Formats: sequence, structure tokens, C-alpha cells
Amino acid sequence: MITRPVLAVGLDAVSEMFEGRRAYARKRQAVITANAELRERELIKLASLSAALAGTLRRRGVPEPAASLTAEAGIAVFKVGFERWLEDSEERGMAPVMRELLDELKAVAGGGPGS
Repeated sequence: MITRPVLAVGLDAVSEMFEGRRAYARKRQAVITANAELRERELIKLASLSAALAGTLRRRGVPEPAASLTAEAGIAVFKVGFERWLEDSEERGMAPVMRELLDELKAVAGGGPGS
């Protein structure tokens, strides 16, 4: 049985949560960007999400350091992808933006094109 990579599944699930919420997300992000304390809180939230994701991966049998590396990579893709999605003039869905960035990460990390 072929399964989709865990990061792709997770990023697709997160993307669904933001469907139809781009205008709100843009306003929220503008407030966060303008406030240093809120930026710090966002970083803390992302770190907590990374730790939770790594824990979930470990419980599902992913060994260290792969669990922590995967979690951190997933958060990085989400962070960059979220910013790109907010700025996307084509108004594409979040999932395609996340998939493109995940593909770019895989190409660089795997020694593929562009590395």
C-alpha cells in the first residue's frame, strides 16, 4: 500500500482549516507583524507545535533524530507557506502553496534539481 508522506498529509489538513479564511488571516498577521510581543508568542506557539508533532511521530514509531527533524521541517514549510499564501496574488488555495514548498525542500534536501 502506498501512503502519502506524513508532512504532506499534515500540511493538507492544516490547509483545510484555513480554507475561506484568507482575509481574516491577513488582518491577524498584520497585527502580529506590527507587535513584537505577538511575534514572540507566535514563535512560542510554533515551537510548541513542533514539539507536539515530534512527540506524535515518536509515538508512531519514527526514531530520533528523524522525528524532530521532520517536525521542524514541517513547521518551517508551514511558516514560509503561510506567508506566501497570504501574499499570493493569484489567490490560490493554501494546500498547493504548501505542496510547492515541500517539493522545493525535498529537492534541496534530497540533492535533486536546484541543490
